[in-house]
Amino acid sequence: MITNKNDTQTQGAWENYYGPNLGYVQEQYERYVKDPDSVDETFRKVFQMWGAPPIAPAALAPVNAASASAPIDSSMLKKGVDAGKLVWNIRAYGHLAADIDPLGIIPKPDTRILEPEQYGLSQSDLTAFPASLIWDGAPENVRTGWEAIQKLRQTYTGTIAFEFSHVHDTEERVWLNRHVESGIFPAPLSESEKTNLLERLIEVEQFEEFLHRTFVGQKRFSIEGNDVLVPMLDEMVRIMSDEGAEHILMGMAHRGRLNVLAHVLGKPYDKIFSEFHHSPNKKLFPSEGSMGINFGWTGDVKYHLGAKRVLKDGSVVQTRITLANNPSHLEFVNPVVEGFARAAQEDRTQPGYPQQDVNKAATVLIHGDSAFPGEGIVAETLNFNKLPGFQNGGTIHIIANNNIGFTTESRDSRSTHYASDLAKGYEIPIVHVNADDPEACMSAIRLASEYRNKFKKDFLIDLVGYRRYGHNETDDPDTTQPLIYNKVKSHPRVVSIYADVLNQKGVVNKEQSNDMIQQVQNRMKDAYDKIKDLEQEPASSHQQTPAEDRIKAMKTGVPMNTLREINTDLLKRPADFNVYPKLQRILERRESALNDGEKVDWSLAETLAFASIIADGKPIRLTGQDAERATFAHRNLVLHDTKNGSTFCPIHELPQAKASFAIYNSPLSEASVLGFEYGYNVYSPETLVIWEAQFGDFANCAQVITDQFISAGRSKWGQKSSLVMLLPHGYEGQGPEHSSARLERFLQLGGEENFTVVNLSSAAQYFHLLRRQAALTESEDARPLIVMSPKSLIRNTRVASNGQELSEGHFKRVLEQQGLGGNPERVERLVLCSGKIAVELEEALDKEEEAKDWLHILRVEQLYPFPEQEVREILARFTNVKEILWVQEEPENMGAWRYIEPHLRKVAPQGTPVNYNGRPERSSTASGFQQIHSFEQQQIVSTALNQKSIKHNIALGR
Repeated sequence: MITNKNDTQTQGAWENYYGPNLGYVQEQYERYVKDPDSVDETFRKVFQMWGAPPIAPAALAPVNAASASAPIDSSMLKKGVDAGKLVWNIRAYGHLAADIDPLGIIPKPDTRILEPEQYGLSQSDLTAFPASLIWDGAPENVRTGWEAIQKLRQTYTGTIAFEFSHVHDTEERVWLNRHVESGIFPAPLSESEKTNLLERLIEVEQFEEFLHRTFVGQKRFSIEGNDVLVPMLDEMVRIMSDEGAEHILMGMAHRGRLNVLAHVLGKPYDKIFSEFHHSPNKKLFPSEGSMGINFGWTGDVKYHLGAKRVLKDGSVVQTRITLANNPSHLEFVNPVVEGFARAAQEDRTQPGYPQQDVNKAATVLIHGDSAFPGEGIVAETLNFNKLPGFQNGGTIHIIANNNIGFTTESRDSRSTHYASDLAKGYEIPIVHVNADDPEACMSAIRLASEYRNKFKKDFLIDLVGYRRYGHNETDDPDTTQPLIYNKVKSHPRVVSIYADVLNQKGVVNKEQSNDMIQQVQNRMKDAYDKIKDLEQEPASSHQQTPAEDRIKAMKTGVPMNTLREINTDLLKRPADFNVYPKLQRILERRESALNDGEKVDWSLAETLAFASIIADGKPIRLTGQDAERATFAHRNLVLHDTKNGSTFCPIHELPQAKASFAIYNSPLSEASVLGFEYGYNVYSPETLVIWEAQFGDFANCAQVITDQFISAGRSKWGQKSSLVMLLPHGYEGQGPEHSSARLERFLQLGGEENFTVVNLSSAAQYFHLLRRQAALTESEDARPLIVMSPKSLIRNTRVASNGQELSEGHFKRVLEQQGLGGNPERVERLVLCSGKIAVELEEALDKEEEAKDWLHILRVEQLYPFPEQEVREILARFTNVKEILWVQEEPENMGAWRYIEPHLRKVAPQGTPVNYNGRPERSSTASGFQQIHSFEQQQIVSTALNQKSIKHNIALGR
């Protein structure tokens, strides 16, 4: 007997056979099992290919003896099978013949697979079959197989087309197909809905026309050609709000953004016009500037800015709509918005993992047709769909498809037939719809919303339109796409098309539609008249009082008795939980770590910081590719039972906890995950959000998120974040990709106290810094924190701290090396350094007694903002210093040297040289040869401790 190779595949193959037809096929299969030669060859091939058909109720009834002995018409049976194949292919490939291209510029694919003749079927053949034989659930008015095929072709090849065959879940696929074929889809709009739709399209069109006429030559990235996007978003907002969504989060690039701001977000016309009217002097500022621009060119252009709107429906539903700020890096806002949604869905007030309600927030992302397949961040974000720490109950994706990207046509921008094909790999249902058919577009968004709310998964709409003008309104597209733009110029606008449709149906006559246009134009003229005579507002400066002056001495200690109670509770676990023996021994050593004479290592300091923070009522979210265990196996906050694989997180059972603690291993991605965590933190500012890179070197994969959001979001958009980035950094001879977190890049990005950059050398410092960062969340002083976190130092005993250092004190921006500087007048060299090299210098000092007299070492724990005051105060004690020497393990063109040199020269006593000691300039971050690394590291340390090298600027290899 045949064994089905795949139940899902078999189910899909047979799903076109219902009722008597399926019963007859089942009867033939039973005969085939007993004797394959007893059935027709056609049947044998079918059963060999598809296996056993599902059992139909009719097949269970006794077979009439007369019918059992009746001769089999194999020709008719084959036609029935072929008719079933045709039905399947219409469902799977009908989109290839659909009318979804307004301009007719998309290459026509081969659609012979949809023709009955391809299967040897004629109209008479199909007419001989009852419709129910090949189409289960066919409408009553569809009686024959021929009528069924014509109806299905009409359904699947109109101005709205469907791709569902890649959805593996049978329940979902059947629901989608039956929903489309039900006869109630697309749901007809009422006359009032049609009138409102036309009016909205008029508002969209007239807004763009007004800007085009009034602000000639200014960029606005018009929505024209995909005007229907706005009423689609209106409808999505309405549906999600009616379903109880309290938050609707939106992300999009610039095309159509001003229109969405005006009509979906409700940004007043006069405010938008004012931003055009008061554009800064083009001789002094960028031409696409806006009122938000200020001295220093901070702020952002108007088509990058987001907005918020609150909808109220009586006293029951209140929905907050947010359109995220986005730079020109198009799709990189996607993971940020996904993070918004997850933050909006979670209750973080109770211990353990946050409680998620996916119905509280809905997400919609608008993509470009070139960017969707072209930018890898899209695939990374789609991958969140089912991941425990990142899924948000489904996102509606809309590709605003212009069939062009700047000057690049589709054939040059992707290798797939559709811009949407990437989504197939994630089993996301896809609908293609003609942007010139507004009612079809409304049906598409309703289907997408209903699917998302039912199955809590992503859905994609490929809105196929065109671009009325060039990439921006100063660009002439005729130079590169003359044929396309000849068609565009003669192509009617969607308002004209839809107004004619409604006029023919007697819903809205031409006089009424003209009145609508006039009313909208009057509203816009009135809004413009309010602002056109106002004097230009002066550019403003967003400079603020330096945060460092307020936070540098913040008390972050935790009473010793509290730390001991927490430490004891963290070591508790269920009696039947089996911990890995090696790990068990490590954990047991923590029991006495807070006793006198004992030390707290890096990992325990971190755990105590986390525990004390949630005990203070502050929620924490920690993610990274190995966050639960940590890449270097030091954290182990999620324990795994060695016998049954179950997990246990001690912090979740902490009696003192007053807030949630979320910890998740993330996908192997930096850009999307970092963007997600940034978005989560922006939308949930009370949460201490931490992202840990597997190695700090890999953070450069997320450079766009760092550059455009983390470092500049506050300056450009007033968007506050207290995100923590843990970037393992340190030269251990592990090669170019496992040494450097590119410290120099973060220091180069430092400006306006936009974030804090540290390179620490003690567990206590890390403890206090985490607690300080948690205390700063939600405050005006909240800033991202960039931590060059240790690798080998994690287990170095010199980094461990005694318990008193945790219970007392605070984070110190500069540490002085203990045992040095006792005789200030005899110190000739003042060494400044940070991180791992500082600990290596300390180790070497144990063998260099003489150096302790003429040398002093400062550990600059906080690099940015530079701790100028502390360094000045220390330098003032050493009046006979002959040299200030910066020591680092990174190459001269990397690390902190080129950032810190001018700061050191500024504070150095007059005439005192400032020199460098470290590796020479290199194009690669580190050597891949252990012996070379070790030699260089030894040379750096020995030179720093060599009194004869004073007054020499020494880089290895010189």
